[in-house]
Amino acid sequence: MTVHAIAFTQRGQSLEGALGIPVDRGVPVMKWTQEHFDKADALIYIGAAAIAVRAIAPHIKDKTTDPAVLAIDEAGKYVIPLLSGHIGGANALAVEIAKKIGAEAVITTASDIRGLPAIDVWATQNDCAIENPEAIKAFSARVLAGRSVGTAITERSIVPPFAVTLFLRPRTLVLGAGCKKGIDKYCFEKCALDFLKTNGLSLLSLKALATIDIKKDEAAFRYFCDKYALPLMTYDALTLRALPGTFAHSDFVEKTVGVGNVCERAAVCASNGRLLVGKTKYEGLTLALAGDENT
Repeated sequence: MTVHAIAFTQRGQSLEGALGIPVDRGVPVMKWTQEHFDKADALIYIGAAAIAVRAIAPHIKDKTTDPAVLAIDEAGKYVIPLLSGHIGGANALAVEIAKKIGAEAVITTASDIRGLPAIDVWATQNDCAIENPEAIKAFSARVLAGRSVGTAITERSIVPPFAVTLFLRPRTLVLGAGCKKGIDKYCFEKCALDFLKTNGLSLLSLKALATIDIKKDEAAFRYFCDKYALPLMTYDALTLRALPGTFAHSDFVEKTVGVGNVCERAAVCASNGRLLVGKTKYEGLTLALAGDENT
């Protein structure tokens, strides 16, 4: 977890030892915030909470992507989560820091105060992406009111079981890919999305893209991974060839790269699961899917 802290006073900076992380001071807070907001998992402001609020205001985008933001008074009495209390983990971090420095965590979210489960916290803790985060507000309101809600934890598209349903996508699937050299990145993206849609699967359930090591610098793969925040996992031909199981085979592919199938074998190798969708051909590329599907 990448955490940055800044203090507005010398007394505030003295909390550095108790926090166990470096605490910046003497730099413009607006510039400091701009530098760290999009890169950090959490930002800690030691001083007046109002200054922190003004500093982060221009950068706030979305509760699913904004970092956790906390304010601590300079005397170290209170730790206050200001942003991303649930998904970003600010509430949990506040409690952790409060214990560490002997302070009180000031938690203001309604579900926490009432001791009710927060589904967005559960999703984060269980490595699930929320497909429809815009429904979180209505979902939470109905829970607080004691009304029925639905939660669908699945990689596949289904009919919502309740009027207000949160779709949680467990990251369990690996997309395996093979392609000709220099394939157009937009073509690859279009085909990959079509492949998932055709099989009724959510992009958010992907945990990686996998291929052979000689394709590690393929621009289309790098573009796709960067855009959708996925790791690119690669394996040499020997490793792919040694993988047990029954896979599609191409003599041409084996002659070219040293193994008769890339997409299926790479997907299974990276997922440590089973093949879910076999080799599917598109113009200039092949795709397959593996994992431990929860449907």
